[in-house]
Amino acid sequence: MSSESSKKRKPKVIRTDGVPSEGKRGKGDADQDVRYYSEESEVDLRDPIKDYELYRETCQELQRLMAEIQELKSRGIKENVRRGLQVWWNVSSCVHFMTLKKLNRLAHIRLKKGRDQTHEAKQKVDAYHLQLQNLLYEVMHLQKEITKCLEFKSKHEEIELVSLEEFYKEAPPEISRPAITLTEPHQQTLARLDWELEQRKRLAEKYKECLTSKEKILKEIEVKKEYLSSLQPRLNSIMQASLPVQEYLFMPFDQAHKQYETARHLPPPLYVLFVQASAYGQACDKKLVVAIEGSVEEAKALYKPPEDSQDDESDSDAEEEQTTKRRRPTLGVQLDDKRKEMLKRHPLSVTLDLKCKDENVLHLTFHYLMNLNVMTVKAKVTTAVEMTTAISAGDLLSPDSLLNCLYPGDHGRKTPNPANQFQFDKVGILTLSDYVTELGHPYVWVQKLGGLHFPKDQPQAWHKPLPSPPGRRAEHTVAADNSLSASHMELTVKLLRSRLQSRLALHKQFASLGEAARAGSCQVPHPSLGTGVLGVLGEQPGEALFWEQVGSFPSCGNSPSPSQGGFWEPAWITHLWVPPFPCSAKLQAAVVLNPGYSTLPPVFSLCLNWKGERNSSNDDNIRAMESEVNVYYKELWGPKPGYQLLTNQLQRLCMVLDVYLETEPHDPSVEGPKEFPQEKMCLRLVRGPLRLKPFKFNYPQGFFSHR
Repeated sequence: MSSESSKKRKPKVIRTDGVPSEGKRGKGDADQDVRYYSEESEVDLRDPIKDYELYRETCQELQRLMAEIQELKSRGIKENVRRGLQVWWNVSSCVHFMTLKKLNRLAHIRLKKGRDQTHEAKQKVDAYHLQLQNLLYEVMHLQKEITKCLEFKSKHEEIELVSLEEFYKEAPPEISRPAITLTEPHQQTLARLDWELEQRKRLAEKYKECLTSKEKILKEIEVKKEYLSSLQPRLNSIMQASLPVQEYLFMPFDQAHKQYETARHLPPPLYVLFVQASAYGQACDKKLVVAIEGSVEEAKALYKPPEDSQDDESDSDAEEEQTTKRRRPTLGVQLDDKRKEMLKRHPLSVTLDLKCKDENVLHLTFHYLMNLNVMTVKAKVTTAVEMTTAISAGDLLSPDSLLNCLYPGDHGRKTPNPANQFQFDKVGILTLSDYVTELGHPYVWVQKLGGLHFPKDQPQAWHKPLPSPPGRRAEHTVAADNSLSASHMELTVKLLRSRLQSRLALHKQFASLGEAARAGSCQVPHPSLGTGVLGVLGEQPGEALFWEQVGSFPSCGNSPSPSQGGFWEPAWITHLWVPPFPCSAKLQAAVVLNPGYSTLPPVFSLCLNWKGERNSSNDDNIRAMESEVNVYYKELWGPKPGYQLLTNQLQRLCMVLDVYLETEPHDPSVEGPKEFPQEKMCLRLVRGPLRLKPFKFNYPQGFFSHR
């Protein structure tokens, strides 16, 4: 069969049970029951698995027939036999192909039914899902409504109502209605709201009354303001007229007011110093004068924001800038500029003038290094009487060394702020000591007076610390602290005044000793010291040295270091020769003066040139002489504060030298009288296996004995 005939073929209608076809039915058969063949209904009756087995068997039969045809063709069978077999094969193949077509139609029908059933099921699922979404939306809507109802807040809840006890106590019965409100919360709330309304009405009336009284008071204030504004010029004129009276009575109110106005522009550390020093001067020390120096305009300019450059600059200005533009500075110039900026001081400074009883003044000028966050101080001494400069006095009153070691270990040569070292590394500064002459000394006590406190370099200082004053804060902070400044102010002022007085007294002693040296001799009449001729002071200036350098002097090469006590600092070294008159015995002494004189006594190291060189290492009596002035110095202190200690020690040294020389045995081989005849009264010349001599002077008996 061809494909065109199969396309034009109509679906077959098969009669069942001898029933004629629809087109050939007669009129007499209209009432007869007629059933039509339908493959769609047959699909429901057939088993798909059996159809699949039939499909396999049909395909196998077709394969077998094709194989037989191929085999017969290959054998070359006769034409008549071949034609008969071909007819039979064609019929069998057509049957099998029809079976396959039927199975194909059934498969398509099953596929269509499956799709229809799936589509119906999807429609049902979609309908159910839509119903579910509608229900969920209704549930969500109901939940929102429920939440709104639950979260609904009435305005009366924002009102702070009085308590129930106060309500029933103060509200009248017609509003409180206890019989009803105690059992019904809603009625109780309404009653409380009514009572709140009544109270607010009363308060509104009071508010109106207060407003009217406020307006009256404001009018009175305006009148008084006008009166005060007219009073200000009168007061200014009175203040100007009272300036001579203020100066005569030493009550500079106007000057103090100007100082306080200037103090507003001080940095925090200098402001703390100014406030605390002024307060201490007013309360405890009338001879302490505090002032502010510097340019106020420059200080104000530091806090002004930089002005923005104008956008509408003229072309002429631009050309002028281009012509004046210089080459880029070199690296060295840039570092110098950075160093100057790093070491920049605040334009304002605070000065303290400490006056003593003898009208000597110590001038202190405190500066603040803004980028380093440390304070420095410069010192200057003004004496009431012009003092003669002794060559041996050295730098006793030098500003660079006057305040050294005011507290133990505080040399003022390096910055106390640990953060500054990292800043110095960036600009190539090795140490701050190279700039202290220009900037001032950053002593630790200066930082504390300004309320600055920094951590120490070491956990435990080598020097013995002073007892902490009360009120000192333990935490390390760089913020200006008033309590820290106040706790150190009194002790520091006392130490500064004591340092000035001790240096002036020491300078006078050096000057008088120098005059005595030029005159030939000098006697110090002190009954507890005995009498003796004072030696000549060396004509070489005192020099600040460490004790390790003292060993270079021949008179103290073997002397023990006094730094074992933990108090010694850089000191002044000077030489002494005794006696001044010509003789064979000469005593050379190296004197170590501590900056804390006279709290810390001078130390003597002796060397006697007489019949050989004698010192503490080869002569026990020389060691005993050193002990007499170094160990028993408290006997030589004299009246407090003991500023004449050095002179008394020198006088005692001359005295024990006389005892040493007079108690020496006379050499019989030498003719003539004894070079040093005995004039001192001694109970016993020598004692013990060391043959020590009597160097202790007993006052007021006037004789010498052993210790």
